Amino acid sequence: MCCGGAGSYLQFALGYMTVGFGEAGGVPPSYSIISDYFPPGRRGRALGLYNVGPPIGAALGIAFGASIAAAFSWRYAFVFLGGVGLIAVIGVLFLVPEPRRGGLDRNVLTTSKPGFRQTLAMFVSRPSLMLVALASGANQFITYGLTNFAVLFLMREKQMNLNEVAVYYALVVAIGMGGGIFVSGPVIDRFTRRWKQAYALVPAASLSLALPLFLAFVWAPAWRLALLFLTGTMFLNYFYLTSAVTLVQEEVRPDQRVMSGALLLLIMNLIGLGLGPTFVGAASDYFHASHPHQSLQIALYMLAPLYVVAVLLFLALARVLKNESLTVGGTT
Repeated sequence: MCCGGAGSYLQFALGYMTVGFGEAGGVPPSYSIISDYFPPGRRGRALGLYNVGPPIGAALGIAFGASIAAAFSWRYAFVFLGGVGLIAVIGVLFLVPEPRRGGLDRNVLTTSKPGFRQTLAMFVSRPSLMLVALASGANQFITYGLTNFAVLFLMREKQMNLNEVAVYYALVVAIGMGGGIFVSGPVIDRFTRRWKQAYALVPAASLSLALPLFLAFVWAPAWRLALLFLTGTMFLNYFYLTSAVTLVQEEVRPDQRVMSGALLLLIMNLIGLGLGPTFVGAASDYFHASHPHQSLQIALYMLAPLYVVAVLLFLALARVLKNESLTVGGTT
């Protein structure tokens, strides 16, 4: 809401930073609460359903925000959408009971509560946890780099208008991003019952399939065809999220889940959100002088190698998880 009343760039930037600050503080505890609501083997579906919230919110935000901005002003859009958060606060306070920590986990030892340093040391010393964070960060480099510039790209280089964005791009986010996150939950639960390395192989496979669709989206000569390819790209791009969150929640003690979830998000966002949009924006500015009408298209093409990096990191994670499973099983 403060963004809507901003009178300068600095005021807007500070207001927008506090949005991220509040969101970041709510997500890790939510992961822990959900893990205490559902037993192992069902957490992928539950966490996937929870993670569908952001794309649904994004789709509604795009639809209402673009419509309000087109009819009135972008300031009214921020004030209206920010006010919805006040309703969410009331809902959390009165509708979300506190579960018993670790009540559904088997063989949980009752020891002293670990501090920040102990949890941090545990996280960085576990190859599986660091690899899933780095692989997810590479994945988010793509997703944040793409989504932060998708609307501008569609409007500037594919000739969409704001009213078309409010309807069709919002549907793409809801169906593509939301559908991918929703479907990934049951898929993760099903395959990880037999193969622990599926936490890594599922996102590696989905990203391999997403790469040609992403290239087709950037190439498409018209926005309608571009949106078709973008829907498939978003669907496959977001299988990593449920997999990464579920793996971390399963691998650590109940009293380490909130901090471990926060460390996962910290690494993911420092790489993805911190570098992805900055890279695309800087690349677009760099190519603007030589290619003024295709600079953003070229910048988006430069995200393609990150698909390969993310896939390789997930494959390395699969090897680590396989070795851990063999060691636990007593076969090595």
